[in-house]
Amino acid sequence: MPHHDPDELDSYAVILTQLLPGAWTRELRQHDVHADQHVLTSGVWDMNQVAEALAARPLEHDVILTRDDGRRLFLMDHPRYEDEFLIAAMAPVGVHAEAFRAVREPDGITIPGDPEQAAEAVITDLLPRYETALAQVNANAARLTSTASRPDTLVMTWTESGDLSVSTDHGEAAEILTGNGFVPDTDRHTYLLSGDDTAHQAQCVRAAGTALGVIHVGVTLQSAPHRSAPTTTRVPAPRPPTPNTLRSR
Repeated sequence: MPHHDPDELDSYAVILTQLLPGAWTRELRQHDVHADQHVLTSGVWDMNQVAEALAARPLEHDVILTRDDGRRLFLMDHPRYEDEFLIAAMAPVGVHAEAFRAVREPDGITIPGDPEQAAEAVITDLLPRYETALAQVNANAARLTSTASRPDTLVMTWTESGDLSVSTDHGEAAEILTGNGFVPDTDRHTYLLSGDDTAHQAQCVRAAGTALGVIHVGVTLQSAPHRSAPTTTRVPAPRPPTPNTLRSR
């Protein structure tokens, strides 16, 4: 088993950060308690040779490289060869685990002791796969956030004047409301539909309900506690369009 010097790894990291695109900083970490290894390396985004190396032997030291945009790389000595190193991407933090589903890990690579050759390998191989995986995770996380913030049902409440009031902070639902006659109130989270023309009001409610149904948001009409009005009525879900079977002559 080769002996590795942490200062040599740190010196190598210094040169490597100068050759990689962007502004990078480095952190040399020395590990005295091997029981903490799993926690310290849990962010390594690899299911291949770097993961195998971490599982095969206690980690004595490593270097974390961080770019100014938050990208992070994990650098360690090769467990079998003194003139080679292992480098891998690190997963983004603060992202729900579900966002990583079906995203392939941007597995790490072996890089030579020559920093220029190593930088070229990182730039042409590891970083592109890292960016691809990161974009997929970020897109998944955005969809999860959008779904979580979207209400299942919007409650439209009759006011004393006969207007309808509805509150939502979901952007897509708000656009549908404003596109169907609802006027934003001063706090921009409450939307009012005038009751001056009840026929027009009903038409707007039906149109909004249909559009909201497309994004799987239901609509419920209810009276204000102090207003005498019919009991709560749920707007029926829009029916799927019926194919036109008539042919023109």
